[in-house]
Parts: sequence; C-alpha cells; structure tokens
Amino acid sequence: MTPRKIIPCLILLIPALNESVQGQELSTRRIATGLRKPAYISQAPGDDTRLFVLERDRGLRIVKDGVINQDLFLDLTSELGSFNEGATCFAFHPDYQTNGRFFVLYMDRQEFTHLAEFAVSADPEFADPGTRIQVLGPTLQPSAIHNWDCLKFGPDGKLYVSMGDGVLVGNEVDNFAQDLSNSFGSILRLDIDLPAPHIPPDNPLFGQPGVDEHIWMFGLRQPWRFAFDPLTQDLYIGDVGAQEWEEINVLPAGTAAGKNMGWRCLEGDSCTNYTGGGCLNCTDPSYVPPVITYAHGGEPPALCAVIGGEVYRGAKVPTLHGAYLYADFCAGRFWSFKWVGGQVTDHVDRTSQLLPDLGGPIDQPTSFGKDNAGEIYILSNSGGEIYKIVEECQNTSTYCTSTLNSIGTLASMSSSGTTSICANDFVLEVSGVLPDKVGLFFYGPNQIEAPFGEGFRCVGGSIFRLNPTALANGAGEGLRVIDYEDPPQPEGRINPGSTWNFQYWYRDAATPGLFNLSDGLQASFCP
Repeated sequence: MTPRKIIPCLILLIPALNESVQGQELSTRRIATGLRKPAYISQAPGDDTRLFVLERDRGLRIVKDGVINQDLFLDLTSELGSFNEGATCFAFHPDYQTNGRFFVLYMDRQEFTHLAEFAVSADPEFADPGTRIQVLGPTLQPSAIHNWDCLKFGPDGKLYVSMGDGVLVGNEVDNFAQDLSNSFGSILRLDIDLPAPHIPPDNPLFGQPGVDEHIWMFGLRQPWRFAFDPLTQDLYIGDVGAQEWEEINVLPAGTAAGKNMGWRCLEGDSCTNYTGGGCLNCTDPSYVPPVITYAHGGEPPALCAVIGGEVYRGAKVPTLHGAYLYADFCAGRFWSFKWVGGQVTDHVDRTSQLLPDLGGPIDQPTSFGKDNAGEIYILSNSGGEIYKIVEECQNTSTYCTSTLNSIGTLASMSSSGTTSICANDFVLEVSGVLPDKVGLFFYGPNQIEAPFGEGFRCVGGSIFRLNPTALANGAGEGLRVIDYEDPPQPEGRINPGSTWNFQYWYRDAATPGLFNLSDGLQASFCP
C-alpha cells in the first residue's frame, strides 16, 4: 500500500459546518498506552510531530506516532517520590523553538514544591538537566496533596501557576486560601522574562506590603487544571472540592485579576459556615460564584473530584467548536458546555460518547491537554493511556442488489478505516468476486437499481471511475485506497459533509463482454 498523503485538515472547518456534519457524535482514539501515572500532556510550540507527557514519579517523556520513547526527555526520578503528588504539570515557553526553555511543577521526596526552568539540549530528544533554574520554591508544604497544580502561559505571554490550599480534608483550622500573605489556594502570575522574583508590575497586589505579590486571584481549594480559551481569552478553572461539591469557574477575559473565588468560606455556591476567621458574609458580592457545581456521590463509581479541561478550538471536530470539556476523576464521567453571553449553554453529558475505540470506559482521567492544532487529548491514570477526542465517523451502509456470478457467489461491498477526511484511512473493499479477474471501483452521487450486464447498476448521476483497474486476488477479494487529494475529476472530489455511493464492476467469465456487479455502498464523509 502506498504511503498516505498528509491532508491539510485546517482548511476543512468552514465547509464542514453543515447539517450532515453537525449530526456526528464524538469518540476517542487510543494514541498510546504503558505510561506510569501520567499527569499532563502538551506539544512544544513549532513541533507538531511529538507529544510530551509528564509522569508523576519519573519526569517528562516523548510520544511520537503512538510510540513512547524509552528514555526520558527530562529525568526527575532522583527527586520524585511515590507517596505525594510528585510532578504535576509543565509548560513550554512560547518562544521554545528559539530559546528551548520550559518549566516544570513538582514536589520532591521531602515534600518541598518547586517551579523549575530547564532548557533542551543540543539533542532535541533530551533536556539538559544542567540548565536548571529555580523559579519558585523550594517551598515546604503542609501536606502531601493540594499543592502546586497547573502551569500555563496565558494569552498575555505571562506564566500562570495554580496552587492548592495545602489543607487536608478534615482540617477545620487553616484558611490559607483567604490569607494573601501566602500563595496557597491562588493562581499566580509571573513574567519569567523579568529578573527574579518575576513579578509583573500590573499584578493586582504589586507593591502592597505583607502579601505575596505573585497572586493574580485567590480563594481556590485545588485548581488542578485551568485553561484559557485561545479565541476569547476567557479563563476556565476546575476547582476540586472538599466533602460535598465540585465546581467549574469561568472568568471573562480581563476580569480575573484580584478576584476571590470564596474557598474556604464557600464550597461551590454553598456556605461552609467556617468559623476560623477570614470570611465575609457568604452572600458578599466580592465572592465570584461558580458557573457549574455538582455534588459528590451518585451511582457507583461515585463522583468525587473535578478534572478541569480545555476549550476546543481545533478543526477536526467542528461540532465541538467552542465547547469546554471537563471530567470527574473517580466516576470517569465527561461533560461539555459552551459559555455564551455570560451563560452556560449546551451542557451535555459526553460519557457514553467518549468511549475508547477499543471499548470500555476511560478510568481515572487525570488531565486534558491540547496539541498545536487545538485537538484535545485525555490521560488515564489507571491504564497509563493517552486518548484523542475524534469525531465518530463510521457512516457507511450497503444497499441495492448483488446477483450471483458464474461460480454462484455474491459480490459484496464493504470498507475499512473511517470516513473522516482528516483521518485519511478510508479503504473500499469487495469480496465474493471471481478470483484473478479484472475489476473496477466507481462511485457517484445517486442511488439507483437498474439492470446492467449480469447484475444491477446501483450508482446514478455522474460516474467517476477509480482507475486503474484492479485484479482480484485468488480469494476473490479486492480493495482500493481512497486518495481524497487526487479525484478522478474535480467535480468528483470527496469533501466533508458529502455523501457518495460506491460499487464494484468485474469481468465474470471468459466470454467477451460478460460482466457483473457488487451491491452498493453508501458513505457519508466528515472532517
């Protein structure tokens, strides 16, 4: 089989937005398996061929074409332990292709947390550990969990860092998230191109005494994952709750600075009646309410911990455009919604759709991530797996009548792969034809059933032949790889949203001019 051409899928978004494409559902495709405690996934700017995955007790690893490099890109095993949060997130500098800089959040074996900078070595498959620079920390944590969580460059080029409150469930005393003298329960904002301590002068607490001037917003419990919408620049936060409620927060672009999200005075939108001090009245307008909450419990496996996700702005799944996806770690449940006009819209349970192509649920989702094209990935802790969200695209059906040929078999059409133009893996197949006989696949826009040769022509309208002719094998089987970039004629081009009908013609016997046909195969194509 000849190598596949790379289809420029980004150009497919606009023609794909029609009724037939919007009717598609979602699915997931397993990209790789065999990781250990995967925590975060991303791509380096300018590098569209490799995925980088952070393993919580080992370091950064490269995945390319579904193959996991055995050697770590960044080996942190000497510092990481197995009984705390370990390495939780990483981010590449926006100018990584020029300066090779990237940043990693992790907790060491002594439960000190670090934000460290590294640089790639002369070999792009490995970082240079000798380039390490301490950006924040080491900071001794009050507990082994709810510590430094997520790390991303924002649309303003600044580095945002989310911090858990460091408080274990059952601790009814500490209220670190409302104490601005420390960074717990906050999202920090750094300008890593400024000298240490990297505090941008437009941070809301800049120049104020007795506070951590890195703080951008506060009052969070465990903002395990946050995301910026690349189009609107709105900020989405998945904040893990304590004993009762999980929450999602959305802050429109330009409104997050200095905001108080309410913990531990509020859990979700419910008052905690915390009496340890540092709280305002629960209805105080300075607290920013969540846009979505959900309670713990429910049918086993019970809901327990929200995993904040990403806003989809890719091109391969246009039905998802503008939707924010999130999950629950314990239950393996998935949802999406769109934030439109300051309101949650199109809130959909996606669990039944986001089943792996190999069957079974995605257990213990730990993180979402994106590649440079905006396509979204999911990490599974229990299986050490990477899944990519794709559009369910198996839209084929047979029709029309196939007649017995001279050896008494019926020629039947089928296909393999998907009808996704971007996946570029659609193959026409036929079986039951005469062995070692010449045949030809052809297609057209309409369905008919008209006598033709020793059978029926099932394709009407303009007919496009998939030349050259093909010789069936000794088992009476043939196939044709569809090349979307090289149609027989321009008007026969297969585009997203189009539906075509395929059939197979073949020589039946030694008698000149005698031929037969298969049944028909209808296929609807999506991005």
